Order: sequence, then C-alpha cells, then structure tokens
Amino acid sequence: MNKFSIAALLLASTASTAFAAGLDRSSRSVAFIFEDGNKIELSAGFADPSIDGTDVATAGTGNIADSFGLFGGAIRYELNDQLSFGVLIEEPFGADILYGPATPVLGGTAATVNSSSVTAFGRYKFNERVSVHGGLVYQNLNADVTLSGAAYGPLSDYNAAFSNDSGIGYMLGAAYEIPEIALRVALTYHSEIDHSLDTTETATALPATIASQTEVTTPEQIALAFQTGVAEDTLVFGSVRFSHYSVTTVSPMGLQLATANPEASLTDLENAFDVELGVGRRFSEKWAGSLSAGWSQSGEDVFGSPLGGTNGSVSLAVGASYQASDSLEISGGVRYTQFRDAVPTVGGTPVADFQGNSALSAGLRVQFSY
Repeated sequence: MNKFSIAALLLASTASTAFAAGLDRSSRSVAFIFEDGNKIELSAGFADPSIDGTDVATAGTGNIADSFGLFGGAIRYELNDQLSFGVLIEEPFGADILYGPATPVLGGTAATVNSSSVTAFGRYKFNERVSVHGGLVYQNLNADVTLSGAAYGPLSDYNAAFSNDSGIGYMLGAAYEIPEIALRVALTYHSEIDHSLDTTETATALPATIASQTEVTTPEQIALAFQTGVAEDTLVFGSVRFSHYSVTTVSPMGLQLATANPEASLTDLENAFDVELGVGRRFSEKWAGSLSAGWSQSGEDVFGSPLGGTNGSVSLAVGASYQASDSLEISGGVRYTQFRDAVPTVGGTPVADFQGNSALSAGLRVQFSY
C-alpha cells in the first residue's frame, strides 16, 4: 500500500463530525503530521442532533439540542526528512442545550459552551520506524448557563455568564511504524488546561448580582491510534481515547452561596473512553472509501445532568476521498450516532427521561499540497 492510499483512507474516515464523551466535539487527531510533504487542510462539519424526552410531569421536552457547525484547519511543513512542523486549528469543546417552554419542570434551562484552540507542534523521526511529536496548545473558552423550571425550586431563574478566557497546555506523543505494511501505532497525550473565567451570576436566591472568577479545567486526554495494511489497497484503522472529565467542575461563587454548598457544580461529567474501528480501501488512483464504527462509554448509571440528555453512544460512519490532482484532495463523510438512554436528575431526583435519541452529522475536508 503506497503513501497516497494511506493518506486518502485516513482522511475519508475522519472527515465527519463525531459526538464523543463529555463536551468533546473534536478528536484532536494529529494524523496529518505523519504524511509526506507540505500541506494545507481546511475542514467544515455540520451536526443535526435530535435529543428529546419527557419530564416527570409527562410533558415533552422538545428537541433540547441545537444544530451546530464546526470549522478547522491545519498546516504541515516538512523541513527535512527527519523534522516536520504542524499547526492545528479546531473547536475541541462545545454545547448548545435549550429546554423549550412546553416542559414546566425544566423550561428555559440552557447551556452554551464555545471553545477554540491552536496547537503548534513538531515531529522528529529518529529513523523510518520511531518518531516523537509534541508542542503547545493555546485554548479559548466561554460559556453561559441558565437553570429554569420547577425542578430547580428557588434557583429557577439562575444565570451564570462566563466571559472568554485563554489558557496554555501541551501535547506529547510517540509513534512506531513499519512502512512496508502501512503499520503505525501512535500514542498522544493532551494536558489539562486551566482557565479563570470572569463570571456574572444573577438569581432571585442571591442578594445581588455576583461578580467573581471561576476556575475551570478542561480535561487531559490520552489517545492511542493505529493503522495497518491487511491486503493490497486495504487498511484497517482504529483509536482508543480516554478523557479525564472528572476534573471539569464548574462551581461559581453565587451557586455556592445560593445552595449553601461549597462543592456545588453546574457540571456532572464522568471520565470516559471513546473507541473507533474501521476499514478503508482504495478503489482506484483517485478514489478511496471507508466504513467505521464508534462507541462512547456510558456512565456508571443512567443518571446525569439536565444539561446533557445523553449517556454514551454508538455510531456508524461512511467516508470517501477523491484525489482531484497531484496537489488537491477532497474527502468527506457522514456519521449516524445513536445515543443511549439517560435520566437527568436535579439534587439526585430524576426530573426527565430521554430515550431513542440520535444525531446525523457530515463533514468535508479539502487538502492542498504545495
């Protein structure tokens, strides 16, 4: 299997937007750094989730998840046969949740999370089989959360606005390859990143508007990605990712005061694994395709936060790649995600039931060689 087919199959498999553990909206893959030559990538994705349920008053919640788009880009520059550099721009985390007025229990409850990151890193090849990669990550984060409805009692009109903040972390990894059989195993670690968000909180339960700073840590992640040729022009690939979401608590000062609980948090996220396994095949010098399945770990039980509405997932993705010319490659994919059932709780009491929900997402990536 030659270099062209490896790159084409991997791009086809990763072009579609995926739903993963916690707030993840990106796999933070660094696969492009393992290609040859100088390249520029532009990518766009769109996701249309359908997440609805029934509250404890038997009212329908409506679809609580908004559709969203994602944009990203990457640049690879090869200094010589041993040393290359890359820049990756993406939106790693996000949320768009809103309960409509039809549910008296949770109506008006909402959460918006926006993020962006720039990763600048390098790769050094000791030889044809062993290499290391690493660099710095610059990350921006902001959010807005509203608690509303009978489920929250005196906190029903609580709102917290978290202004944009930036933080710096790092990424480190190593890879082992056998080019003759298109084998590569790569281990990559992304560090935690700490943020101090200017926060404004309002609620009837508070004596006044509270202005403070909230410390938030985005999770570390460890990813093991592999690929290997199994037949002429056929590649098997996969990945396992662990996200340490238990460190991501959001406990602003006003929430602590209103609940008389110094450990009160707006988040209820568990550590989780995401697994993907697929096969790709090159059909001609220009066309390649892939099929992959994904699995996202569910929590220890079905209970969770109303700001989620899901509890793990399974997915199926189809991708294709077209080599338009020596310098232009276009890849895209479509992914169907089935979410597992979830029971949101407030203060340990179930307030709704979500069953049989899903999402459809698609992505497009254009790569230029120069």
